[in-house]
Amino acid sequence: MSSSKQTSLLLMTILSSLLYLSVSSFEYEIGANEGWVVPPANDTRIYNDWASENRFQVDDTIRFKYRKDSVMEVSVEDYKKCNSSHPNFFSNTGNTVYHLNHSGYFYFMSGVSGHCERGQKMIIKVISSDQETNSGGEKSSASPSAPVLSSGVFKALLSQLAMSYVASYVFY
Repeated sequence: MSSSKQTSLLLMTILSSLLYLSVSSFEYEIGANEGWVVPPANDTRIYNDWASENRFQVDDTIRFKYRKDSVMEVSVEDYKKCNSSHPNFFSNTGNTVYHLNHSGYFYFMSGVSGHCERGQKMIIKVISSDQETNSGGEKSSASPSAPVLSSGVFKALLSQLAMSYVASYVFY
C-alpha cells in the first residue's frame, strides 16, 4: 500500500473516530480566584447565586480550593441548621474534588465553626440527562473550568484507532 493511501486511511480513521469524541462531564471550580471562603457580609448568597447560574449534570465534578477550612456535604436538615456534626462527606485537604454521582440536590457547607452561619454554604441541583433533554437541552453560558472525557469514550476511541491502524496493514 502506498504511503499516500496509508496517510489517507489514517486520516479518515481519525476523522471518523471523532464521532465518539464527546464531553460527558465537566469540572466546576467553586469561588473562582478566591476559592471556597467566607463570603463578604453583604454577599452571603454568592455561592447559591453562582450554583443557580450553572446546569450541573450527573458525573460532573466540583472543585473546592481553600486554606485552613473544610467542605462537607450534609443533609438538607443539617444544611438549614448549619449543623456540621453528621456530614455525609468531609474533606479538609485544601483541594477537594466532589463527584456529583446522582440527580437531585447536594448541600455543601464549611465545617469550620461559624463559617456556615456567615454564608459559606451552597445548594447544587443536579439534573439527569432526561431532565436536560426535556428542558430544552441548553447548557449554561457560565463556563466550567475543564471538560473531562469519560474513560469509556476514551477507550472506545483508542480501540477504534488501534484496530483501524492494524487493519490498514493486514488488508492492504
